[in-house]
Order: sequence, then structure tokens, then C-alpha cells
Amino acid sequence: MLAPTRVIFTAVEGTLLDPHSPSPSQFLSAAGEALEEIERRRVPLVLATSGTRAELDPLRRKMEHGHPFVTESGGGLFIPDGYFTQHLQGAVRQGRFFCVAFGRPYADAVAATEELAEESGASIVGYSQMTAREISRNTGEPLRQAELARQREFSERFFFAGGTERIINKFEREARANGWDAIPGEPFWELRSGNDEGRALRHLMRLLRDALHTRLRAVAIGSGAGDLSLLSAADHAVVLPRRGQEFDATLSSRLPRAIRGETSGPAGWNQAVLQALEETDSVRKPTAET
Repeated sequence: MLAPTRVIFTAVEGTLLDPHSPSPSQFLSAAGEALEEIERRRVPLVLATSGTRAELDPLRRKMEHGHPFVTESGGGLFIPDGYFTQHLQGAVRQGRFFCVAFGRPYADAVAATEELAEESGASIVGYSQMTAREISRNTGEPLRQAELARQREFSERFFFAGGTERIINKFEREARANGWDAIPGEPFWELRSGNDEGRALRHLMRLLRDALHTRLRAVAIGSGAGDLSLLSAADHAVVLPRRGQEFDATLSSRLPRAIRGETSGPAGWNQAVLQALEETDSVRKPTAET
């Protein structure tokens, strides 16, 4: 185990990777200086993705990433085997990793989606009912990417094949009443329960602090409203602008004390990480306002 003084958590989509050119090779080229500095300072880099573990794996291999990571918007925290020597309470072995699940299992999400559709009178089609080729046609993703996105563990994606606004609203109400979050999307919505990146961050920080017996600080980097939970849970938050250099309105209003990056994409991430490593000790923790 290394002995860092801080841990960097970063959102992947729209932050670490440019959404218009999500190439791992482009990221490694643009962010090389920051990655070298992270390695030199022995700082754990924790990736947080809204995608699946299968979708994140190619990037992790390209980066030779050996640290924990968070998938499906906080559905699961994956810790490499051997990363900790202590017993990981609540963790379940999954191949080369131990998984701490915060989201309910995929099978539950699929069953709940079908039950909610029946209760609300909505006609829905979920990933579980589609082939990778059908997903690819509906999303515009390459077939291989669709295959990886289909390997879900903590959430179900679906679209409304028919139904009025009243029926869709009823679906949302029924979901909330039954402990599920129905997240709108175009064209695919997502049904999940318990997924929470902030909770995953806090859990991992407790494990690291217990293992290292030192006061670690968590730095989180994000750029979109979906990153709010992760950013709010960190000791220090860094918000990058979206493409076009505009900041997300939700993050601006909820995290007014967060550090603002100067540019978007991998180059902005590189710059933000280098700055955060130098300034972490002099900034105050941002707190989400209610």
C-alpha cells in the first residue's frame, strides 16, 4: 500500500474524456504530465463512470490503472484484489476485484422496470430485451461499445415505446414510491436505486484512512450535474467547463466555492490536476447548498 496525502476522484464522461472525442489515446497524450505527477506523488486516481465496468475496462487497460473505480453512477465500488490487507466488510469478490455494491442488482432493476411499466400502463423496451445491434442503432454507438454498455450490473436503461406524458409522469411517480430513481435521457432513460458516487467516495476514503493511519484529503473533479454527489462528498472540488467553456448551472449554484478549471477535456483535466496537487492544502471544502 502506498502512503499518499490525498486521493483524486475524477468523473470520466465529459471530464477526463472529451465527450466529442472520447479517445483514451487522446487523453493519455493530453494528460501525460498530470498522470506522471500523480504517479510520482503516489496519489491514487479513482475513476468514476456513469457507464458499466465493461465500458471502463478498455480505458483502464490503456492507462494501466490499478486503483479502485466506481461504475454506473455509484452503483458499485470495485477494489483490486490485494489493494488492502484488511478485511473488506460488505465486499463480494467478482473476478480480480472486490465489489461494494450501493445500487440494487441488475436483475432487480429489470424486474422493477417491467413492473412499473405494467402499473403505469407504459410501453417500454429495456436493454435486457435488446441486442447490442439494436442498442447501437438507437444510440449511434459503435456495435462494440453497445455490447459493453449492455453488460449492466446496477441499473437498467430503457425507452418509452409508447405512452402519453401523463403515463410517463405516472411511471416516474410509481418509481419514486417504490424506492427507484427514473433518470430521464434521450432516447434512453435509466432506472436505479441506491447508486451514489458520493457514498462510494466516503466509503473508500474510510478504508484508505484506516489502512494508512493518516489524514487523507479527497479531491474530486467533474463537469456536469451528474457529478454533484461525487464533488459534494470531497474535501476539495474542481469543476471543469463543458465544451464551449460554459460551466454547468447546477454545479455553479450548488458548489459556489469549488475551484473552476480553465478549459474542458483532457487538456483542462491535466491542468486542473496539476493545480489541485499544488493548491489542495490552501482551499476550503465546498458544501452543496440545499
